[in-house]
Amino acid sequence: MRLVDLKIEDVAFGGKGVAREQGKAVFVPYTIEGELVSAEIVREKKQFAEADLVEVKQSSPNRVAPECPYFGRCGGCAYQHIDYQHQLAIKWRQVRDALQRIGKLKDVPMRPIIPSLRQYAYRNRITVHAQDGVIGFFRRDSHRLIDIECCPISREEVNRALAELREQKHVRDGHYTLRTASEPHVFSQINDEVAQALRDLIVDLVPQNQDLLIDAYCGAGFFGKALLDKFLRVIGIDWDRFAIAAAKENANEKETYIAGDVESELTRSDGFLAVEGGTRRLGSRRSLTIIVDPPATGLTEGVRKAISDLAPETLIYVSCNPPTLARDLKELQHRFATNSITPLDMFPQTAEIEVLAHLEARR
Repeated sequence: MRLVDLKIEDVAFGGKGVAREQGKAVFVPYTIEGELVSAEIVREKKQFAEADLVEVKQSSPNRVAPECPYFGRCGGCAYQHIDYQHQLAIKWRQVRDALQRIGKLKDVPMRPIIPSLRQYAYRNRITVHAQDGVIGFFRRDSHRLIDIECCPISREEVNRALAELREQKHVRDGHYTLRTASEPHVFSQINDEVAQALRDLIVDLVPQNQDLLIDAYCGAGFFGKALLDKFLRVIGIDWDRFAIAAAKENANEKETYIAGDVESELTRSDGFLAVEGGTRRLGSRRSLTIIVDPPATGLTEGVRKAISDLAPETLIYVSCNPPTLARDLKELQHRFATNSITPLDMFPQTAEIEVLAHLEARR
């Protein structure tokens, strides 16, 4: 362990400030570009080092007091020390940089970031952990729990559920998901207002009078159901059978929902999507739009190939991980032109970023 004085040059994706010491990158959490800090090196690798912040010697004008008493110990939030407008600027820049560095996109068609209406009290669910009488979240970079009485970025109903859990005697060790809604098995976005803004943006981007929508990783049909009046047919695919069951509950004759693996369903030789793909390869004029909202790992090679083979006119890619989005866009750019990139701040105070990429088939 050794102390070093550093000047923070940037904030990397993931939320840590980046400085240089003798040419080596040093990552320091809870810092802002332009700050002079004292830090303790805690892990040293060949290419980089990691440090803990000891003292801010010259602070950024964008530094603010965190609202959460657990900030800096809890592993959830990374940006409560940064004013909200600057958080947005950092996230916008991180998306652009990832697309340039990883995606090799030269002129990234970035749109302004869509902010969250609520900077705190926005989460509609949290998962807390209980062990040996402690109920809370994991500490930063650790599997040890920190006892949490209230989470300031969570909605009032969620914190009320947390208080009720804490009041119980002898809470069993395990994981507890606390929600505002009563759909325990169905995935939904964390931030209701930004999720609605995302859906509205997709509706605006998709043209009218289309034939077929394939909504991959569709969940309960959050996007597809908002687009029903633009398509003759909507096919949703998701591995989560509970979400597919929810999607089917109020489905009309236009909608088909499949519980299965997206790659398997898109590439099955005996499926109706294969027939659709074959029809299009034979020169059909039927219009096709595909929406993908994959997990943080992004699209598999098989899904990327299937999308290229199906050749939709419009491809909407919703991502919660800019680096894997950038990788996938690089692999798809021979078939699709990137029309626009819109970051959305689904997760204020955290390092997470939601991104919508609008792609169109190259003519």
